[in-house]
Amino acid sequence: MEQQEKIKPDDKTIKTWKHHLQDEIDASFLYSVFANLEPDPDRKDILLELAEVENRHVARWEEMLTSYNVKIKKLRPTSKARLMAWYARKIDRAFPLSRMLNEEASEVKDYLTLHRNSTLPDAKETALDLAKESAMHTESLKELTGSSDEPWHRTESGGTLGNIIYGFNDGLTANFGLLAGIVAATSETPHILVGGIVATVADSLSMGASGYLAAKSEQEVYEHEIELEREEIRLMPDIEEDELTLIYATRGVPKEHARLLAKEVMSDPERALEEKIQAELKIGEIHTTPLKDGWVTGLATAIGAFIPVAPFLFTSGATAIWISFSLAMFSHFAVGAARSLFTGRGLIRSGFDMFVVGLGVAGVGYLVGKLLERFLF
Repeated sequence: MEQQEKIKPDDKTIKTWKHHLQDEIDASFLYSVFANLEPDPDRKDILLELAEVENRHVARWEEMLTSYNVKIKKLRPTSKARLMAWYARKIDRAFPLSRMLNEEASEVKDYLTLHRNSTLPDAKETALDLAKESAMHTESLKELTGSSDEPWHRTESGGTLGNIIYGFNDGLTANFGLLAGIVAATSETPHILVGGIVATVADSLSMGASGYLAAKSEQEVYEHEIELEREEIRLMPDIEEDELTLIYATRGVPKEHARLLAKEVMSDPERALEEKIQAELKIGEIHTTPLKDGWVTGLATAIGAFIPVAPFLFTSGATAIWISFSLAMFSHFAVGAARSLFTGRGLIRSGFDMFVVGLGVAGVGYLVGKLLERFLF
């Protein structure tokens, strides 16, 4: 009678539950494989314990599904899981273990989302329990892989200087290739100017809009991750305290003092949230806005795109072409050298690589222009 009173989950919810069931089956299989391959007895015990917990997760999801009269066929590990097992057996265990850390991290986020959004009390309880256990799994895996952050949080940031360099590079390379094609098809300076200026405006607007949307998306990611962290502090304070202890310990704080410090911080949820935002999510004070990022990127693109066009405003013919070519190639080398600040490569090597790219783009553009001139005009 009690079972008949249950609200039947919709097809999408059932599909989500089955997806989680399959993930737990894959995890149990892989932890067992890793344990069999592990020569160190302590590490082996950790992996066997993880496999056992995953088996309990499998049973939990099977119980949930059958309680709603959902038929479950006997599931086996997926091809992806079997491929990871083969890689671990034949090549190396480090990469599959790091992938499992990411998988557990993804489960924490998914289960917390399921807990927050589900209208079914038993599903909410199951999701919260499994989120806590998956978070504890990441602790064990971090010991095995040597990581200290919560990997279910993903935050990355670019920066104004990066936007300037990459916007400038995009405008310069794209418009240089376009102008090379126009020059190959026509020697009329007005035509070259019209094509170059229109392309400059269009490319700068496009890149500016992309910069704005990218920064806006990044801001939304930050806000989402902060809210997720707030939920974790509320729902899993013990695990979050362990996380803070680990963070302090990796900074060189003695373990006993790190535990006391973490306990003190966790006594104030807002202080704990601020500490986790800075230490774990690496989100500092925001010094820019999506609108600023958009116009900075767009302006940098416009400047880069205008460089090969500018000589045609003051001269024409072969003189303008050779000045344009020289300016563009010098600028390619310069922007390549500037990119080395981000890539870590040598300044000369990075500049030369960009020089070759610019030359290649111009060559292709010129060839396309010649072909179009021959067959269409």
